[in-house]
Parts: sequence; C-alpha cells; structure tokens
Amino acid sequence: MRDDFRVGPWLVRPSLNNVSQNGTSVRIEPKVMEVLVCLASQPGELVPKETILKKVWPDTFVSDDVLIRSVSELRRVFEDDAREPRVIETIPRKGYRVVAPVQAIPVSEQETERAAPIDHHPIDADARRSTRVRVLKASIVGLLELLALAFVFNVHGVRDRLIASRAPTIRSIAVLPLKNLSDDPSQKYFADGMTEELITELSQISALKVISRTSSEAYENTHKTLPEIARELNVDAVIEGSVERSSGHVRVTAQLIYAPQDRNLWARSYDRDLQDALALQGTLASAIADEIRVQVAPSVQARIKALRPVSMTVLDSYLQGNYHLRRIGRGGGADEEAQKAAQDFQRAIDDDPNFAPAYVGLAYAHAPILRGAALMNPSPQDYEIRKAAAAKAIQLDPDSSEVHDLLASLACEDWKWSQAEEELRRAIALSPNRAEAHDDYGTFLTAVGRVNEGVREQQIAQELDPGADHMSIPLSNLGRYEESIRWTLRDLEREPGDGYIHYALFQTYALAGRYPEAVKELEETQKLLGFKDAVEPLDQTFRAHGFQAAMRFAAEQIEELQRQRRMYIPGVLAEFYCLVGDSDRAFYWLEDAYRHKHSTGGDGGLLWLKGNPLYVPLRSDPRYADLVRRVGLP
Repeated sequence: MRDDFRVGPWLVRPSLNNVSQNGTSVRIEPKVMEVLVCLASQPGELVPKETILKKVWPDTFVSDDVLIRSVSELRRVFEDDAREPRVIETIPRKGYRVVAPVQAIPVSEQETERAAPIDHHPIDADARRSTRVRVLKASIVGLLELLALAFVFNVHGVRDRLIASRAPTIRSIAVLPLKNLSDDPSQKYFADGMTEELITELSQISALKVISRTSSEAYENTHKTLPEIARELNVDAVIEGSVERSSGHVRVTAQLIYAPQDRNLWARSYDRDLQDALALQGTLASAIADEIRVQVAPSVQARIKALRPVSMTVLDSYLQGNYHLRRIGRGGGADEEAQKAAQDFQRAIDDDPNFAPAYVGLAYAHAPILRGAALMNPSPQDYEIRKAAAAKAIQLDPDSSEVHDLLASLACEDWKWSQAEEELRRAIALSPNRAEAHDDYGTFLTAVGRVNEGVREQQIAQELDPGADHMSIPLSNLGRYEESIRWTLRDLEREPGDGYIHYALFQTYALAGRYPEAVKELEETQKLLGFKDAVEPLDQTFRAHGFQAAMRFAAEQIEELQRQRRMYIPGVLAEFYCLVGDSDRAFYWLEDAYRHKHSTGGDGGLLWLKGNPLYVPLRSDPRYADLVRRVGLP
C-alpha cells in the first residue's frame, strides 16, 4: 500500500511521508511511515512484531525498542492513547493492529493537475491571450522598478533584510536562568520557577532539542560568551531574559540569540497579571516555536494554550515547594526539606484543589525514592499520600509527562514492572525533551537487568542534560568503574553539597576496591544527610581495623538508628553486609524489606535486586532467585 489512504479522519501520503487532517500536516520519518503502511495493509488484524521488523528493517537487526518508539511516534501524531486506543492497539507480547477504519483512495481521486479549459473561439482566445501578456509584462517591469528604488533608498530597511543572510536553522536550544529584576532579592525562587516552567513548555516540542534546567542553570553567573556556552551545551540558540514581579504583576523579557554568530534574532516583552504567570510561559514557548519555524503537534499547541490562571498564593506555595524539593539531600537532613516541601504543596492544594502540579510535588515530597535518593525515614502514611496525590494528578492532567513519571515510580513500588514501563514510555512521548523522563526510564531498565537498553536511554538524557551525570549508574553496572567515577566526580563539581551524589561515589569506589576514597565519601554522605556524629567513629574504625570492619560498624549504626525509628533503609544495610561478605545478614534485611512492603512507606530498595552491582555476591545463592521471583522482576 504505497498509494494515499485514510486512517480514520487522517489522510496518509506514504510517498511524501506526510499525515494530515483539517489542514494540519505532520511529516514523519520514513521508517515510521513504513511501520504505518505495514499495519494499515492488514486493517483490524494482528500484525506480529516479527513481521513488522522483517518488512521495515529487512537487512538490519533492530530491537523491539525501535519498533515501540515508532509506534509511540505514530500515536503522538494521531493523538492516540495506548490505554484507550482509537487508532493503534497494542497486543501484549504479540504485536499491533490498526483499529481505526482504513480506506484506500482511488488514483482518480488523488490530487492531479486540473486540465486547462477548452476555448471554442481560438481567434478571440489568441487576441485575449496577447493582450494579457502585454499587460503582465508592463506590470512586471513597473514592479521591478519600484523594488529597485526601494533597494537603493533602503525603504523600511528592505536592503538590509535582502542582503542579510537567511534565517539560520535552529533545532536545539538552551534557556539560561532568567534574571530576577524584582526589588526583593528573595524573589529569586520566582525567577528560577519561571525559567523551569518555560523549559517544561518547550520540552514538549518533539522537533526541538531543549537542554535541561540542571545543565543551563550552571551558567547563571558565568563570564563565558554565548557562543562558548552554546558549544559546551551543543545547541544552536540560547534564550536569555529577565523576570520582574511587582504589585500583582509580572513582566517577562526574553530574547532569542543565534549562538554561533552571537546574533539577536528576536526579542519580546510581556506584562501580565501574576495569576497568568504560568500561562505566560506557554505563550512565550509558542512564540519561540513560531520564530524558529519548528512544527508543534496540535495536541501540544492545545495543551500550551490550555494553561489556566493560578492565584498568587498558589503559585508562591508551589514554587517554594519545588525549591525545598530540590534541596533534599543538599547540606541538611533529607526529611526536613521534604517536610517543608510537603507543607508548601499542601498549602497550594488547599488554596486550589484543581492545581495538578501541586499534587505531583506533594507525592514526591512523600517519596522514599526521589531520583534514586532514599529518604531516611518514610512512614506508612507516606505511601497512602503518594497514591492519593497521583490519582488526583492523573485525573486533573492526564497529558502531563511528570504525572506519568510519578505513576511509573508508584508502579515500581507496587512491583508492577510492565505498567511502570508503559508509564515511562508515555512520559517520554508526551515530553520528548525531558531529560528526567529518559533518565528514569534508563534507570528502570538498568534496575530490571536490561543494562544495554538502559545505557541508550541514559545517553539520550545525557545529551539533553550535558551538565549533569546520567552515565555513572549504567557504567557501574557494566563494570566500568573508573569511567563511572569520572562521571560522578564531574557531577560533584556541579553539586558539591548533594549527599546522594557522594553516596553514589562511595558505592563505585567500594566496587572498584578503592577503600580509602570509599570511606571518605561515606563520611561526606553522613555529614550532608544530618548524621555528623557518625563520621569520626567511622574514620577511626577504618584506620584501626580496615574497610570491612568500618562497613560492619556503619551497618550496626544504621541498625541502632532503625531501632530508634529514626530511619529505615534495609537496602543500604544489605549493601554494607554484601561488602563484608555476610550474605546471611544481607538476606535478613532484604527479606525484612519484603515483609514490610508499604508498611514502612516504600519497597525498601527491592527494585534494585537485579540492577545493583553490590548485590552480585548474592546471585549464586538460591535465596536470591527465590526473592527475585517473589518480587516479580523479569
């Protein structure tokens, strides 16, 4: 089926790799079009994955993941939902089928050039044609003379515009931190929040590569030139600007700069009521997309335009909550920052029960795992709060990438692995430029033992967030410890006060046998997470009795804190006992995590049974295979 055809209301033109509806046209990749043609050739029937792979990629070995991505792209174009498919249905573990009606378009109805009308009076027709030609020539000559005069005298700058080079092609962009021009320096959190919201809106545009906030924020007070910044972030253009908040109003100024030439392409300034601050970032994102001429899917356009007003008190509470959420593990107790974040998000919800982002923030403030970082003392109530907040968030905003990311983390806690993967793929489809979504998917794949696939996702995350570290975990799982260490050290330069990065470095140093460095990083972790009293005894034990004695001492300290109900981290205890070769105690704590699933606020780290290289000594033990089976890991 290479001729034009319809899938539901959509017109498909395979020869042009084009899909259109109601005047809106979307170009798709040739291989993605071949997948659609293959499915549409058997409408209503199951087309096995093997058949599609063989037909579309006959001479190349590709994984199922490539096919999944192609189908996800088609769903994005058709605005289809995998859970309630109207166009393409997934048949689990088998293949796909087109459920929308497919209609071939006869060649006679396809676009052809219209035939010229027959003139029954050839003599009159020749005369009329000659007259028209003379008039047309005179008009053209007159127009050329006017253009020449306009060029010579540079009327309205026409000469400058004609001589200037063509508008550059922009396919990648970075948003630098918007400057806080408010009289109150404490309003910096507001400018930071506006920067993040703008990045979030732009990240939904699949045709544009958008650098993550964690990488662009490193250039907040830099003296580097824009071309230097663009080279380091590997982008074509940079957005910089400012935010000024005063007496219920917000003014945002932004300019788009083509970085290689340090040339200003566009600048705008917007004044809005403060309640329209979030919607303003959507307006700004649309204006930027229009200026650089990237195609925005209709569903994304609709979502950006649908951003509703948010009151000043709700917005303040929400942005303050995000501020505290980002500080978890950075120079203070993790639980204290989480509690502050939870209070802020709850205030936002109390003031506006229909503000979906606050529910996402509230769920993460009560999470035992935040981007891989374990909170020290989760409670059973935390799990219930997370579940309720996620349920409300998906009800209010079913097309939010962040919400589907949250649902994936909850599915992991419930050991619903296939559901977690589906939610992660949906998160990426909704916001292809969210580095966090790719990082979470890569982490998930690594955790369930699909390390090579995880590496690919982490590489995408690294491209979108070049200033952070997305590679150390998969490299460590591949046994490439020295490379992993280099990535983590690089990340510490960006965030030297992040206790969880120090703990990741401790893990890799321990795996590499670099014990003095491992102990030093564990001490830094203890300081930053609020356990300074443990640092000196750990150092003394290591100096007097060696690494294994120090790890056993650290484990016994944690066990005592757990008896005092000050923390519950059985997965970490299992790691320490693996390092000292005590598999019985390691299994004791893993089984304890299994027994207390959710009653302690999380799964105790059992997600990492297969993906944690520190657990490798346990894999030959029959108890390990039995535990993996009970947890349901593939």
